[in-house]
Amino acid sequence: MRMTGSMRRRVVVTGIGVITPIGKDVESMWKVLREGGSGIGRITHFDASKFPTKIAAEVKDFDLARYVSDTAPFAQSGRNVLFAIAAASEAVKSSGILDAAQDPSRFGVYLGAGEGQQDFPVFMRLISESLHDGTIDLERFTQAGLKHLNPQFEMEQEPNMPAAHLAALFNAQGPNLNCLTACAASSQAIGEATEIIRRGDADVMLSGGAHSMIHAFGVTGFNLLTALSTHNDEPTRASRPFDKNRDGFVLGEGAGMLVLEELEHAQARGAQIFGEVVGFGTTADAFRITDTHPEGRGAVSCIQMALRDAGLDTSQIDYINAHGTSTDVNDRVETMAIKKALGQHAYSTPVSSIKSMMGHLIAAAGSVEAITCLLAIRDDVIPPTVNYETPDPECDLDYVPNQARQVPVETALSNSFGFGGQNISLIFSAFKG
Repeated sequence: MRMTGSMRRRVVVTGIGVITPIGKDVESMWKVLREGGSGIGRITHFDASKFPTKIAAEVKDFDLARYVSDTAPFAQSGRNVLFAIAAASEAVKSSGILDAAQDPSRFGVYLGAGEGQQDFPVFMRLISESLHDGTIDLERFTQAGLKHLNPQFEMEQEPNMPAAHLAALFNAQGPNLNCLTACAASSQAIGEATEIIRRGDADVMLSGGAHSMIHAFGVTGFNLLTALSTHNDEPTRASRPFDKNRDGFVLGEGAGMLVLEELEHAQARGAQIFGEVVGFGTTADAFRITDTHPEGRGAVSCIQMALRDAGLDTSQIDYINAHGTSTDVNDRVETMAIKKALGQHAYSTPVSSIKSMMGHLIAAAGSVEAITCLLAIRDDVIPPTVNYETPDPECDLDYVPNQARQVPVETALSNSFGFGGQNISLIFSAFKG
């Protein structure tokens, strides 16, 4: 059972870092978000000319050497690991936690990071060397694998590798965990890391997510699910959450990392505080693994749970950073869920989706969106939902269309929903002492 009220320790955010298609540090990303820019273009990671979807939001010109002095240990690592290291390095630096007399056993890592990218050229070589009479001979395939596969590279594909690398890099000897609950993963990690600090099992947790699925298998899979936009001719206009003419999400990649810290621990070392984690809700639809419940029951109860955890009334939510994928069902059901959870206040609450500008970062999406909430609170600016042109009668909330809005923001709700029916809601507030 969760501790409540004065019984539980308060958790604040003292560091943030990102790698995204629209900025490889927090302030660069935030500038583009405020201006309504876009990081979506033609796929360059592989030849996508024969795919139904030929566009994605890629991280361009990424160089790990900008973030760490020694890149040799990560020579076999996938983009998920490299993004995690870079974003975590920014977050840890901004927190100043390594300059403090930190007990390493009280410093942990909890990520929602996705699996790495497989070595497709080697995989194809294994197939070619194991073919016999038009079929794959398993014994030959095994022998080819023993000959050509790189064991270090294969190990690096495991989803827990980013967390393992970060623990070693920052000497975080406390709890070390990774969850992979699809598009809700990094939000879940932030919520669970908050609970670890609340109950006293750590003082500091590095939390967030990293993922890259812009490869042939990733795009093929989402195309087969008819989840991706095929608006290939105008990439920057392809992601259009809540717009009547939306036709699917745009795949993105990147990482978001937060340093979460127990309040008194942060205050004792004079840390900068970006905001406080006040609410966490997590539920399951218990429905179909590929479909959101048509009445949004899991999403509704998740938002309500986060509000109860925060001890807030619906009228105290100033901004909602929506999951807002730009798929027909998600946007319609999320709108329904917000209205059911917030009641009449839903109509006066600004809602926006930054996926309209940077695509869907899958497991990493929630962490970057959480950071966006903190920046909205810091600067009293709500980023827009770009490409919103044609209203959908079933999506009838205030989606902050096309231009950022300068309004007071003290409390922000971030929603993340994943395949399999996972629902996560996080609530952040301005720190008030």
